[in-house]
Formats: sequence, structure tokens, C-alpha cells
Amino acid sequence: MDSNSPASPFPPIAQYAFLSDCHTGALVAPDGSVDWLCAPRFDSPSVFGSLLDRGAGYFRFAPYGINVPTSRAYEPGTNVLVTTWHTPTGWLEIRDALTMAPREGPDETTPHTRPPADDDAEHLLVRTATCLEGSVEIELVCDPAFDYGRTREPWELDAAGSHTADITGAGLAMRLNTTLALGVEGDALRGRHSLSAGDSAFCSLSWAASLDGPTDAADAHARIAATRDFWRRWLGRARMPDHRLRPYIERSALVIKGLTYMPTGATVAALTTSLPETPGGERNWDYRYTWMRDSTFTLQALHYLLLDWEADEFMQFVADVEANEDGALQIMYGIDGRRDLTESTRDELSGYQDARPVRLGNGAFDQRQNDVFGSVLDSILLHTRRSERLPERLWPIVRSQAECAAAVWQEPDQGIWEARGKPQHYVSSKIMCWVAMDRAAQLAAIRGEPDLEASWAATATEIKADILEHGVSDRGVLRQHYDTDALDASTLLAAHFGLLPGTDDRLHASVLAIADELSENGFVLRYKTDETDDGMSGKEGTFVICSFWLVSALMVVGENQRALDLMERLLRIASPFGLYAEEFEVDAARHLGNFPQAFSHLALIEASARIVLAERVQEMSL
Repeated sequence: MDSNSPASPFPPIAQYAFLSDCHTGALVAPDGSVDWLCAPRFDSPSVFGSLLDRGAGYFRFAPYGINVPTSRAYEPGTNVLVTTWHTPTGWLEIRDALTMAPREGPDETTPHTRPPADDDAEHLLVRTATCLEGSVEIELVCDPAFDYGRTREPWELDAAGSHTADITGAGLAMRLNTTLALGVEGDALRGRHSLSAGDSAFCSLSWAASLDGPTDAADAHARIAATRDFWRRWLGRARMPDHRLRPYIERSALVIKGLTYMPTGATVAALTTSLPETPGGERNWDYRYTWMRDSTFTLQALHYLLLDWEADEFMQFVADVEANEDGALQIMYGIDGRRDLTESTRDELSGYQDARPVRLGNGAFDQRQNDVFGSVLDSILLHTRRSERLPERLWPIVRSQAECAAAVWQEPDQGIWEARGKPQHYVSSKIMCWVAMDRAAQLAAIRGEPDLEASWAATATEIKADILEHGVSDRGVLRQHYDTDALDASTLLAAHFGLLPGTDDRLHASVLAIADELSENGFVLRYKTDETDDGMSGKEGTFVICSFWLVSALMVVGENQRALDLMERLLRIASPFGLYAEEFEVDAARHLGNFPQAFSHLALIEASARIVLAERVQEMSL
């Protein structure tokens, strides 16, 4: 579908608001409809799946007959959504939240493997409505379609006009409670009610084991207020610079926390599956899993923000996952640590704006991607330095990942972008194998293992020499893989991880080549699809993370003004809520890919940190 196509019934990706209770998340459309919710956890089947098929379930709570709100924003410092509506007869304010509350005993809905925090999810979506002026008629339509739209079940009302209804589908029991009198029309639960100035109403949907929810509107308001306070207390623990970039760092931190599965400490790559990288195309993937490569960026961001509890939780998750037979960690795991993420398709679903297929699971889970070793070992070194100790349970992982990297670094792989074409000697994979051996050597020194330190350092030196001999083109630029001169944004990791110093001519030339030749209007592509055998067809948008990587790399090589200019362009394309998807299509000025994307926000935090640090250093030198 090109940018001149007729208007789609699907809202633009960037128009969705993200809610979270750190167990699952929801996306709320501008018309007040929850179009995406998987329960009870991020990777569960969807209950509301209109994001991927307009007939796959939704939950609307908004003024009757009015689809366009006046304003939508988060309460500052929270993941609580506030929507203001102006109707012909009055003004209405609606608040939406996946609620948090002080923990009371073990979580029977999604049991914890990590030590529980003081606050936890209520497994409850709460929506309140307050008439600010005049009078407004509100509408409730709750139309769940369980298992990605495959299963519809009847609602059970106590009696006509009841305020409570239950439903069970695909093994999930849910209860809706509201101040509105309810009735059933077809598969949907419906209610309408007129509010006058000062009046309030609420609805809640629970999937907790107890099915408990608010008893009245005051209780509903109190639960949302408690959730607001939870997010602000959490954000208050983070170190935030007094800097113009602070609002963007804060929102990114809230996104990362919101994408973290509290029971295990794992972070999903994104809330969604199958939002297209190519409009109407086949580049649609399920991102509701944890990638090991994200680990180092996650740890860097969390430690930069002094969120050490979350960093330790994630590190403990990494320590718990099961390795392959050769000792290597998989490139990704389920949020519960499971290894089998076998991919399937739901061909009956239309897909977002006709982008098919809709995929569940991710077939790349068993690919060979040699960058995983460096990601894990850089994370462990970072965490060790921050905590000032190398936990005993992490040392076996250090040894196994170093040994795996030493054994395979000379072999081809699928690369960081999980290409489904022929394996190649990708330069970014070699860089990350160098990172693995370099960090392993430093960890061996901390551990007091001089023989291992020397051996691993020697292998790191060998890998670096190989990269510089075979991975640099005749014009002195890092190439995508050893058999091409094509560019690849993943080679920016050479700047990120310190393979070469910022003063090195090859690094400088590589960064500028990507800025000048692998960009569309300044936004960076992963690679050019006509130069890369990735096993897929169709063009794709620019990758948000690559653009933020370029900001960081430009700072490393001393191109500070170019970095600042690019950062400003990137901040301007954020969604109205400060969120980023995976990609940005420049020509149509729209977000593409799964949303919100953790990697994009992690890279924003890193780029911001480099800018803030450089400016602070400059200020101190004046």
C-alpha cells in the first residue's frame, strides 16, 4: 500500500497510546478503543486484536457518536492516559490505566520467579469518565475475541441492566464491572449513560485470579491515582539530567519499564506482533520476546539511570536461561525463559493495513547469530563494574560464552538483522565476537584468572586484526560482510563498543559513509535491500535505532554538530506520546514496525547520554 492509497480504517501506528502494568500492555486508539491487549501477559494470545484485524475484538469507552478527541496525553511521569473530549453538549475527561497496587501475597495469575517488589499488577484495566462541563452521553462496547480473534464466547449477565458481566474464552476468565447498566448485543457487551457536569462513571476489566475490581467510581479513581503515584515514585528513583533532553529520556525510561515483565525481569522487544516493516508487505515479525543482544543496551540504559534493581533483575534472568548443547545462549527467549519460539501464521487475519502474514512465534530463535556472545559478556562486565562484584553464578556463563565465541568467530552467520538468506561473514558479528573476547579477558582479570585473561585477550587481538584486514573496503570503510562493499548500519557498533578509537580514520570514514550514503533525508537504513540477500522481498523504512546509533557514533568521532542536528530530527518524529516504533517511513512520514520498540528507546537514552556528557565536559572546560 503506497502513501497515495485511500484512507485505511486502521489508525496510524503512532496514534496509539501505550499502557502497561509490567505484566502486559495495551494500545489505545484515538477513538477510545483498546485495539490490542494480550492477557494475562505480554506473549499471551490477544483478547482485543483489532490492531491486526478489525474483527478481532476491541473495547471502547468514549462519548457516543464522537470519534475524534480534543487532546490525548499521559499524566506527566506516568503511563496513565488522559483523553479530553469536546462534544456538542459538553466536555468529558477519560483516564485509562493498567493498574498497579501494593502487593498482597503471591501473584496467582502470573507467578514470580524473581523477588517481588512492593507494588505489583492488579491484572486490571480501569477506565474512568468525568463530565467537566455540560452533559455527555458515554458509550461502552466490550467485544473480546479470544486467541487472536479465533474464539468468541457469550457474556454472562446476572440480569438485564446488571452492572457486572463475566466471560471465559481460550482458558481465560474475565469480569467487567461498571456504573453503566449493561446489555448484550451479539457478542458485545454494551452500555450507554448520560453524565452531567461533575458526574463520574467507570468501567473495569479484570483477569486476576480473583476477578476483583473497583466497587464504585471513587474506588476506580483511587486505583488510577495509585497507579499514577507508582509510576512517579519509580521514575523518581532514576537519575535524570537537568537538560533539554530530560523529557525524552523520562518517556523512554517509562517505556522500557513498561515493556519489562516483572515476574522474571525479562524485557520484551516490543508490545506487538506483525506490525509491518513494509506497508502491505511480508516483513512482519513477532517481537514479544527477549533478545540477548538487547541485554547490553538495556543494562547500559538502566545503569546510566541508576535503576540498579531493574538491571539486576534483567541480569538474573540472563543467568537463569538455558543454554544450547554447545553452551551458547540462544539469540532470544520467551519472557519466562522458554527456548522454543516456533513460528506459525494466522492466515485468517487481515493484518495491519493488509500486511500479511500475521506471525506468532519467531522462526529466528534457533538461528546462528554470533553477536550474542558479545552482547551477553558486555552486559556482565558492565553489571560487574556497577555492582563492584562478579556474581559466582555468572562466571560459568562468562566461560561458556567466551569459549563459544572463540570457537565460532571465523564462521559465517545470519547477522544482527536475522537475515533469512545465505550465511555471511558479517562485520558486525565479528565486532561482537571481538567484544566477547575483550570483555571476557577483562572479567578474567577481575576474577584473578591470568591465564584465561591472556588467552582471551590474544583471541580478541586476532579477531580485530581479521576485521581490519577483511572487513574494510578499499576506500577505508567498514563493509557489511567480507564479500561485499555494501554498507550496513550495524557496523556503527564499532564506535559504540570501542573497536576503534574516535580518532581512527577508518571509523570516521565509516560513520560519515553511513550518514551520507545509507540515509534517506538523514534517517538511517539498516542496509539497502537491493544489495542484501535477507531472504525477503520489498523495501523497508529507515530504522529508528540505526539513526540513534548514528547520533552516538557521530559524537564518538567528533562530529558533534551533525549529531545534534540528527538528534533534533529524530525527536521531531516521535509519536504524539513520545513513542517510537521500529522504523520510520520518510516519504509518508509514518511509523512502521512493532510498537513501542524497546531498542529504539534504549538507543535514544544512549545517544542522549553521550550528548549530555559531552556538553557537561565542555561546560567544565570553559
